[in-house]
Amino acid sequence: MRDARNRLAAEFGEREASAMVDEMMWRLKGWDRTATIIHGEESVTGYLTARTDQTVKKLLEGNPIQYIFGRAQFYGRDFIVTPDTLIPRPETAQLVDFIADRYGKTSDLRVLDLGTGSGCIALSLACTLPFPKEVTAVDISEKALEVARQNADALKVKATFICHDMLADDFIDSDRYLCRNYDIIVSNPPYIARHEAAGMDRNVLEHEPDGALFVPDDDPLLYYRAIARIASERLEENGTLYLEINPLFAGELASMLRDHGFKDVDIEKDMQKADRFIIARR
Repeated sequence: MRDARNRLAAEFGEREASAMVDEMMWRLKGWDRTATIIHGEESVTGYLTARTDQTVKKLLEGNPIQYIFGRAQFYGRDFIVTPDTLIPRPETAQLVDFIADRYGKTSDLRVLDLGTGSGCIALSLACTLPFPKEVTAVDISEKALEVARQNADALKVKATFICHDMLADDFIDSDRYLCRNYDIIVSNPPYIARHEAAGMDRNVLEHEPDGALFVPDDDPLLYYRAIARIASERLEENGTLYLEINPLFAGELASMLRDHGFKDVDIEKDMQKADRFIIARR
């Protein structure tokens, strides 16, 4: 562990290297920090030495640790992730918190998650909300949806998965894809403007799915306009729309939602005090 931490610290810094080693030991041995102390005087097996060395090399090459092990923690649960899905962020867990805080004692809710990826939002809500009536998860990528289905099976929750483009006109209008009304519509769509890529880490740029991250510089609200149209048609009266957003466009997005007839449009901050979420009522 000391050797791995030292090698990683030169590239990532002490704090991130320590977190990587903790994750590595959890994935390879099932040990948390307390367990590693308890087992600290035991001889290291050849298997553990080889797997640790292999993992460190992949990390130094820029591979995200979640893709190396094919797993990511989100909202207290373990999710399968692949390069076809985004790695869930802690900020996104706040989006689930907002919904759980408001609806945590309400049953028979219909939930629509647009751009579900690994299914982390939709399935966390399926696990957290009491007896939801319907959880529908949409993504344009069939490969991402296959990961989401595997996660649903592993978590033993039910959800309906739809492979379709939320930007398509027929998606909004056809009852073939959607229920008539949803109590909650939630989305963490692509929202990073292309010019922001210059300031991003290479492990994100080189490994996470480009189409789930970026929007054109000249149309940063591309997906949010589609979501607003869908929500205008499919959100229950007094239903709620929950969005993760780019802080650069928070004000513009809030105005657009008001123009679409949404009320009580509130911008909420993430743990870093950035404008990261919008909550709006129909």
